[in-house]
Amino acid sequence: MAAGLSTPERIRRVLAIRPFRRLWGVTFLCSTADWLALLGVADLVSNAAGSYAVKNFAFSGVVFSNLLPGLFFAPLGGLLADRFDRRVVMAVGDVLRCLLLLSVIVVDLPWWPFAGSFLTSSVAMLWIPAKDAAAPNLLHRPDQVETANQLGLAMTYGISVVAAGGLYALTGIGPSLRLPDDLLGANGPVKLAIALAAALYLASAVVIARRIPELSGPAGPRRAAAPDEPGSGGFLTMLRDAGRFIRTTPLVRGLLIGAVGAFAAGGAVVGSAQSYAKSVLAGQAGFGLLFAAVFVGLGLGIVFAPKLAARLAHERFFGISIMLAGVSLVLVALSPHLAVSIVAVLLVGACAGATFLTGVTIIGSRIDDDVRGRVNAIYQALLKIVLGCTVAVVPLLVALTNSRTISVFGDEHQVDGTRPVLLGAALLAFLSGLLAYRRMNTHRPVRLLGDLRAIARRYPRRKTGFVVTVEGSSSADTAVHAAALAGWLSRAGVRTVVFAPDPGEDDPRFRALVSGATLTSARARVLAAAAVRADSVHRDILPALDGGAVVVVERLIDSPVDRLTESAGFGADDLAEVADWAAGRLRPDFAVLLDDSARSDVPATEAWPPRIQEIIGGLSGATRCVLVEAADRTSSQDQIRAAVAEALSRSSREWADRLRESTERVAPAGAE
Repeated sequence: MAAGLSTPERIRRVLAIRPFRRLWGVTFLCSTADWLALLGVADLVSNAAGSYAVKNFAFSGVVFSNLLPGLFFAPLGGLLADRFDRRVVMAVGDVLRCLLLLSVIVVDLPWWPFAGSFLTSSVAMLWIPAKDAAAPNLLHRPDQVETANQLGLAMTYGISVVAAGGLYALTGIGPSLRLPDDLLGANGPVKLAIALAAALYLASAVVIARRIPELSGPAGPRRAAAPDEPGSGGFLTMLRDAGRFIRTTPLVRGLLIGAVGAFAAGGAVVGSAQSYAKSVLAGQAGFGLLFAAVFVGLGLGIVFAPKLAARLAHERFFGISIMLAGVSLVLVALSPHLAVSIVAVLLVGACAGATFLTGVTIIGSRIDDDVRGRVNAIYQALLKIVLGCTVAVVPLLVALTNSRTISVFGDEHQVDGTRPVLLGAALLAFLSGLLAYRRMNTHRPVRLLGDLRAIARRYPRRKTGFVVTVEGSSSADTAVHAAALAGWLSRAGVRTVVFAPDPGEDDPRFRALVSGATLTSARARVLAAAAVRADSVHRDILPALDGGAVVVVERLIDSPVDRLTESAGFGADDLAEVADWAAGRLRPDFAVLLDDSARSDVPATEAWPPRIQEIIGGLSGATRCVLVEAADRTSSQDQIRAAVAEALSRSSREWADRLRESTERVAPAGAE
C-alpha cells in the first residue's frame, strides 16, 4: 500500500472492495453467533446443574469443549480448504452449525449441550481455515492483507463481543418487562439466545452462497487433484505434503516455533491471573483489572503493529515482538505492586496482539494459495491447543511451587508460586522468539540491535536486498560511476543487480508529464519530478529489494527534486519532506559521495561541499558511506568497488564469498 497512508484511509480502501466487505459482514454474523452461543450454552448448562460445584464448572467446561476440537479437526479443516471449493465448505459449515445449535435446544439430555457445543466448534475448525485462506484472494494487493487482518480481528474480538453481549441481554429482558415466566417455557430466554445464534449462522450461509462467489477463487471452484497429478492421492498425501512444506520452509518453521512460545506465555498469564492478583494484594478487583489490561493491550497491539512493522520486515518483527513479550512478562513476574503489574500486563497484551496479527499477515501474504489453508489451520490449532493446555497446567504448577519468603534490602517479601512460573514462561517466550527470529531470517545476518533501532525510528523496513546510492554534484559523473558499479557487480556474480538511473529532466516520463499536461510553473515541475521518482521507487527499486537484489541507485538522496526546487520557492524543510516522500522514505545501505571540487573541467560549485555534510548528517545509523574524489575517474572507480565490496561482504556471507575472488582479480577500471 502506498507509503504515508493513514490508518482510516487504508481501512477505507480495503472496505471499498465489495467481496471483502461482504466477507467482513459474514465475520460479524458468525463471530456474534459464536459469542452468543457460548453465553447461551454455558447458561443452559448452569441452569440444569444440580450442585454448586457443577454450576461453577459450567462456563469453563463449555469453553474447554470449544477449544478441544482444535486438536482433532484443525488439520482436516486445512485439507478441506486446500482441496475443495472454499465457498461450499463455508456455506455447508454454517448450515451444520445452525442445525447443531438448534439440536441443543431440542434434545433433552443433560450432556448434549456439551456435545453440541463440541460439534459446533468442530465445524468452526473446518470453516475458519477456508475463510482465512480465501480472504487474501479478495484483495487487490498483498500489502492490504495486514489491514484486512486488523479489520477481521477487530470484528471477532471487539464489535462482535459487544453485539453478542447486547443481544444476550435483550433475550433476558423478560423479567424486567414483567412477562410471565412460562411465556417461552423452561430456560426460554436462554434457548431464544441460542436460536438467535443459529439464525445468524443460517444468514451467513445465505450470504456466502449467494453474494460472495469470489470465495471460490479467481479460477472458479476448487477441485480435487486427479490421481496422476502432483499432490494427488487423498488427504494423507496432502497432509504429508503440508508436513514436507513446513520442514523445508524456514519461514513457516520459525512462524510455528514462535507461535508455540507466544501462546504458551499468554496461557501462563491467563492461568495464573487469579493467584497473581492475590499475590499483589488486589483480590478479585485486581484480577478484573489485569484481565481488562490484557485485552486492552491486545487491541493496542493490533492497532499499532502495522506502524511498527512498516519499519521492519514482518518475518523479523514477528520474532522481535515475541521476545519483547518475554521481557514484559519478566516485569510482570517481578512487579511488587498492582499499578506496575497493570502496565506490564498491558505491554504483554500489546506484544501478543502484534504477534498474532503479524503471524496471520505472513500466512496471508507470503504462503502460496494451494497450501495456505493447511498452514492457517495449524496456526489456529496451535492457538487453541497450546493456550488451552497451558491454562489448564499452569494452576497445577503454581500449586506445586512452594511459597517462599525472601529478603530484599532488609524487607521481607512473600513470593508465591506464580512468580517462578511466570519467569519460566517469560524465558520460554524469549527463547522461542529468538529461535523464530533466526529461523525466519536465514537470508541475512542476525542484527537484533539494528532491528530494534529500526523499530524505534520512523523510516520504513529494509527488505532482503541492498541499496547503494551514488551521489554527486555532476550528473555526468554520477551516471558513469553508478553504471560502472552496477556492471562490475553483475560480472562479479552477485545474485541479482538492478541499476536505477537518475530520472532527471531528460527522463521520458518527466518530459511527457511536463509537455502532456503543459506544466509551466516551477512548483508543478517539482511535483512532476517527485512523481517520476516515486514511480521509479515503486516500480523498479522496491520489487527488486523484495527479491533480494543489489540495487544501484543514481542520486537517491540528492534527487532531481532538489535541483528543481530553487526556482520553485520551496524552503529547505519543504524540500526535504517532498524528496523523502517521493522516495517512499527509502534509505540506502551504502552511499558513495563523489567530490569533484578538485577537477578543472567541472565548474566550481559552492553548494556541493555543504550538501555533502548535509547528506552525511542525514543518513541513518544503519547507512555507511564513503567520500571519493572524482578527479581521477579510474582511481575513483577502484575505490568505489573496494568500498562497496566491503559493505556487501559485511551484509551477507554469500556476497562476501562471491566478491572476495572478484575483488582480488579486478582489472583496472580504465581497462574495461
